Amino acid sequence: MNPRSTTAGLQAQIAKGWRPNNYLTNMSMAYFANPGDFVAPCIFPICPVELSSSYYYKFDKADLARDNVRRKPAYGKVAPAIFGQTDDTYKCEVDQVIVGIDQISTLNYQRSRAPGVADPRRAKVRFATEQMLLHQDIIFARNFFHAGVWGQEWSGVAATPSGSQFLKFSDANFDPVHFFDERIRDIKQSGRRTPNRLALGYDAYLGLKEHPDILERIKYTGTTANPAKVTPAVLAQLFGVEQVKVLESTYNAAGLGQGEDMQFICDTKGALLCYATPSPAIDEPSAGYIFTWDMLGNGAHVAFDQFDGEKGTHTEFVEGLMSTDMRKTADDLAMYFKDCV
Repeated sequence: MNPRSTTAGLQAQIAKGWRPNNYLTNMSMAYFANPGDFVAPCIFPICPVELSSSYYYKFDKADLARDNVRRKPAYGKVAPAIFGQTDDTYKCEVDQVIVGIDQISTLNYQRSRAPGVADPRRAKVRFATEQMLLHQDIIFARNFFHAGVWGQEWSGVAATPSGSQFLKFSDANFDPVHFFDERIRDIKQSGRRTPNRLALGYDAYLGLKEHPDILERIKYTGTTANPAKVTPAVLAQLFGVEQVKVLESTYNAAGLGQGEDMQFICDTKGALLCYATPSPAIDEPSAGYIFTWDMLGNGAHVAFDQFDGEKGTHTEFVEGLMSTDMRKTADDLAMYFKDCV
């Protein structure tokens, strides 16, 4: 018999501070997402605003791009050039999530010396934080990443493309580098900026990653120790953009009480090529903006608070608040591709 399992052995362990039925404090099965999977802040710039809703200027592209310089007549002057402007609006709504903490059951964790992953407060603060990130990606997908949003839209087909169609990324006859070179040229011509970001749905990324033309272009770039492989950074170099972002965030599409229905948030077969300024600017266009309002006046568009519940309930709550408006601001600086695979 194991001496540690005898009465005397158990008493000796208890005397040394052993506690039965303790939870592990160095691991848990918490399905929090990889923070790098979330996409919303990676594509379009965040623009903090002082008012929850207001206006912003839009200068007329046709006037800016037109040659308004004329030969000066003798003893006279040319007519003033037209420099038109309009305005558009944004409106930041406030979204909220609240999660409760039972103060009585929390005592078990405190008294069992179970810090870290087992700490209910820490876990629920992280839960509220991830809820904010998840919600932002869902708004991003709804406002930017699906068919019918952008004026310039292309469709993948299985054969004989025409007009605004292309062979699917998964077709060996598709020429990805030439195709994106042409689309970058189109946006440069119509929008006066060279696209710098390409967002890929997960299956669209896999289609490009496994495409024989791309594999052929990189096959001599590896070594035995580090074989060549297609990554978002490699695709960015091949297509001539600053960033290729794979849209990997997932969510449970089922309601409370239903069986889970795990899905990717963004259309896995879609892609978005666009120009976005790195930061808000008064003299620079951007295909989209994420307007954010500090609804509590503390400079943060995502804010958290903790407060006690009603007396007698022995509860406290963690609150997350967010106020944003993700808005398409320049339709000619983006192009959406649907049914890529």
